[in-house]
Parts: sequence; structure tokens; C-alpha cells
Amino acid sequence: MTTALLAGGGTAGHVNPLLALAEHWRVVEPEVSIIVLGTEEGLESRLVPERGFELQTIERVPFPRRLNRDALRFPRRFRGAVRRARALIRDRGVDVVVGFGGYASAPAYLAARLERVPMIAHEANARPGIANRLAARLGAAVGTTFAGTPVRGARVVGMPLRSEIVALDRVATRPGALRHFGLDPARPVLLVTGGSTGARRLNETISGSAARILGAGWQVVHLTGTGRGGADPELPGFVSLPYCDRMDLAFAAADLVLCRAGSATVSELTVLALPAVLVPYAAGNGEQRLNARGMVTAGAARLVDDAAVTTQWVADGLVPLLMDRAAIARMAAAAHALDRHDGAAELLALVREHQASSKRVG
Repeated sequence: MTTALLAGGGTAGHVNPLLALAEHWRVVEPEVSIIVLGTEEGLESRLVPERGFELQTIERVPFPRRLNRDALRFPRRFRGAVRRARALIRDRGVDVVVGFGGYASAPAYLAARLERVPMIAHEANARPGIANRLAARLGAAVGTTFAGTPVRGARVVGMPLRSEIVALDRVATRPGALRHFGLDPARPVLLVTGGSTGARRLNETISGSAARILGAGWQVVHLTGTGRGGADPELPGFVSLPYCDRMDLAFAAADLVLCRAGSATVSELTVLALPAVLVPYAAGNGEQRLNARGMVTAGAARLVDDAAVTTQWVADGLVPLLMDRAAIARMAAAAHALDRHDGAAELLALVREHQASSKRVG
């Protein structure tokens, strides 16, 4: 029986692919023992137990980006996190470590190296993060979501996605999805989402442009997040929710998506062949713009800078697109033609191959 330690967390971008792999692994190998290593502060503290997996935690120790008091405390705190991960590997007889980036991954990678346990890293973004760059230097096998991610020797495996998204039949599910949101089946639907935490600029712009979008003959499902700005009007055909726990239905209802370009979102759009207008998050290291590159190059998405998303842009850019159903149909066809990977299965195959090769070398 395999005992696997899956490390990652903090945000949905790290937690969701971790859980997608864990659930797929449990389906194909029911006897596998899966332990998740995360932090008490991240989303994993809620989502992992909800999905029926064991969660073990270590201290959240961000890599210092400037010289301050936290930077001086970092070496001691990081060593403590590594010791905790090493003890977990030894005490539980862990056979393999799979990391997904985030605060828990770097200590897990170093612990795996010190305990001589094979390790695999999954890099969700087109530009790799610090933890996964460390994993590559320590000899991990690396699977990436996007082709061209600059990690030497990496294999493109795609993004592990929730089974309800991978298996979604949008055409068959659409009538029920429209009923779920109380929408008119005769009118197209624009889905607007800023991701799990929302996006203030998207919220404020869409809230201020609701009547104009509805006047173009469309309906809107607006997922705002909590406390992220905007006051949506109560108008027929405009559905506003802080959070949607049935994203499969939201995607099934949608004809076009206006959203951020997080790696999971882009992967979901690709798998579901949904055309999109992508608004990369302006902060960070620019990875969202790179994440969007494949869809934009293929003609499946249009890219708009965050600063350009204003009510005037809605009038001059978005509404003309909404009125051009032929252009949206071409975008949908381009999305359908994109190469799609079964990310969870491909990543598990990489894990098993690396385990096998490590045993031969050992």
C-alpha cells in the first residue's frame, strides 16, 4: 500500500489541484493512504477535512522578500517546519511526496530530499513559483499545466481538475443550470467571476454597467466574492452571488465568461470549451498574463488589462462583442479545438513513473 504526502495550500489555486489528484488517486487505488500537509491559515484547513482527507499542519513560513524582522526569524522557523515534515515522513512511512506550491511545499520538498523519498512537484502557473523552483533544484520530477513553463526537464501534464468539471456535459446540463439561477433559456448568459476571493475592479465595473449589458439582450451571473466592492442592482436577468458552490452549473449556463486568468480558471475554460474575456490580475509576477497566452493565441479568448476594465470599456468593447454572436461562436470553436489533458490522471502517471525509477536507482 502506498502512503503519499501531498503538500500545498493557502489559496484555491494550490488546494484544488491537490484535492483533484487525491480524489482521483483514491478512485484508482482505493487502498492508498493520503496525508495532506498544509497550514492552519489556508483554505486547506477547511477544504481538506470536508473532502475526507487527513490534514497535518506546519507553521506558515513565507520566503522573505526584504530584510526585516521576519527575514531574521526565517531560518529558525523554516528549519522547524522541515523537522516537522521529516518526522511525519518517518513516522507514517511516507513513500512519495507530491507538492503543489504554497507555504507547505518547500519544507516538504527539503524533508523528502533529506529522507531520500521521491518527490514530484506540480506547477500550476506558466511562471513557476519559488517553492517549485526549489523542488526542481532538489531533483524533483516536475509536471506543468502549460507548455513552455521554464522548468528544465518538466513534463506537461495539465491541471488536475474536479471530477464534476471534467465530466460536465454543458449541453445536457444547461436547462437545469438555467433553472437553478432563475434565468431565461431564450437569452445568452455572461458569467463574471474574479475567482474565489473576487476582483474589485470587475465587480465595480459590472455593477455600474448592468443595465447596458442587459440591454444588449444578455443575462448575467455575477460572482462577487465577499467585501470586494460593487453594489449590484436588483434587475431581472442579473443574478448576483458572493460565492457559488455549484460552479459546474455556472459554467453550464454560461455562453461567455469574463474572469481573471488564474491557472485553474484557464484550465477549466479549456476543458469545457468556453470562450472568455480574460483580465489578468495586475499584481504578482505576471503569471496570469502568461497563463492566458494559449487561449488568446488560439482565438478562444480576448485579453484586457485590469486598468482598462471600466464602464466605458463595457460600452465600447464588451457590448459590441456581446452583440456579435458569430464572433463568440468562433471563439467557442477555437476553445473546443484546444488540446486538453486529463490532468489528474497524467500527474498520477508521472508520480508512479518517478516512484518506479527512484526504486530502480535506489
